[in-house]
Amino acid sequence: MQMKYLSTAFYVTAAFVLVITVWQLVIFIGDYPEALLPSPLMVFYGIITLIQDGTLFEHVRVSLFRFFTGYLSAVVVAIALGLVLGRMTKLWRVFEPIVQVLRPVAPVAWSPFIVLWFGIGNMPAIVIIFIAAFFPVLLSTVSAVKKIDKTYLKLAQNLEIKEMSLLYKIIFPAAFPFIANGLHIAVGTAWIFLVAGEMIGAQSGLGYLIVDSRNALDLDLVLAGIIFIGVLGLLLDKAVGLFEKWVGKQWGVQSN
Repeated sequence: MQMKYLSTAFYVTAAFVLVITVWQLVIFIGDYPEALLPSPLMVFYGIITLIQDGTLFEHVRVSLFRFFTGYLSAVVVAIALGLVLGRMTKLWRVFEPIVQVLRPVAPVAWSPFIVLWFGIGNMPAIVIIFIAAFFPVLLSTVSAVKKIDKTYLKLAQNLEIKEMSLLYKIIFPAAFPFIANGLHIAVGTAWIFLVAGEMIGAQSGLGYLIVDSRNALDLDLVLAGIIFIGVLGLLLDKAVGLFEKWVGKQWGVQSN
């Protein structure tokens, strides 16, 4: 186990060094001024500045609040609806064309209406995140319910298990390994569109930090914001993986 952690740390460090080296070489070979492409050291100082004045933590806090509010709301609604629609095949046939038409539409395309209906602030970003996370989780849940071994369902019917208990005790645990794929996809799409949403109608958050820094021509802070968006996105994806394992342990199932 210790060797595994050491090996992982080695490869992460090597990747980090490689990125920094290539970044610096591009600046050197292309002879780019720091005003056009900030150096790694300049970006590092920018990160330190954001940490020292508390700006970074405030933007991160706001972004995470919006993300978790929108993402968790979408997950709860999508899983509940997906379990029902997965069981009610005829009803799903009615809703599926509507879902398939709306699913490819980028959430930011709804931003003119969202801003008009919800104003500026937290709600537009939260609604955009909700839309971005909803469809992947809904579709994976419906698909997962349809893949459940019919033997389990017949056994439950023979035992006269009520529908709510069937959904909670049998269908959800059996479907969760497949639902987990949707949760992972939803994390990525929701995080991407969170940043896009904050660039449109917010006055805080990491997306706003990037836009505000760009307007002030502080490109070192723009890159600092991009780095933190990537790091937080990775951590959120890992958090979903840990949640999968925890739920799988509770239900006695294994995720994919």
